[in-house]
Amino acid sequence: MTLNWRKIRRLFWNVHKKDIQVDEIKNRFGKMASAIMTDFRGINVETLNSLRREFDKVDIEYKVVKNTLVMRAIGEEAYAEKLSGYMEGPTAIAWSYEDPVAPAKVIADFVKTNDKLKIKCAVLDGQVLSEAQVIQLSKMPGKNELKSQLLATFMAPAQTMVRLLAAGPTSFLYLLNARKNALGE
Repeated sequence: MTLNWRKIRRLFWNVHKKDIQVDEIKNRFGKMASAIMTDFRGINVETLNSLRREFDKVDIEYKVVKNTLVMRAIGEEAYAEKLSGYMEGPTAIAWSYEDPVAPAKVIADFVKTNDKLKIKCAVLDGQVLSEAQVIQLSKMPGKNELKSQLLATFMAPAQTMVRLLAAGPTSFLYLLNARKNALGE
């Protein structure tokens, strides 16, 4: 029996490469705000690249992954058993590290124009969300929208106070102007 060193080296390299990929997936799940799993069957490369460009605009990482590697990476997580039911067929994951709503918004907008992209599920705060829940999530305000709403709430009392302080002198000027016009006639 002769040993084929090339085959042995290739086998060890493939095992090592898969371990690296599992570690990368595990790190992404560890630092994510949300992750949405999609099935991209039937979508051509050009359309998939346009989806990736939309994800890049809002700092979302979108990767095609092997289901077995994902399950190895999240094997110890509480949601792993629920997620395993969704991990069939081709899978691509959209990871968001800042805004948990952003990938849902991008995918929901994309699905309106391209019905071939299917939402499998999402992981948010250790919970597995169904496709319907992901659509509901997409309708919620995002992180930036919430920040602007909060800022507007904080600024409203100050703006009201400025208007009230300016109202007295402004009304007095209108009164003087009306008196001047009355005397001028």
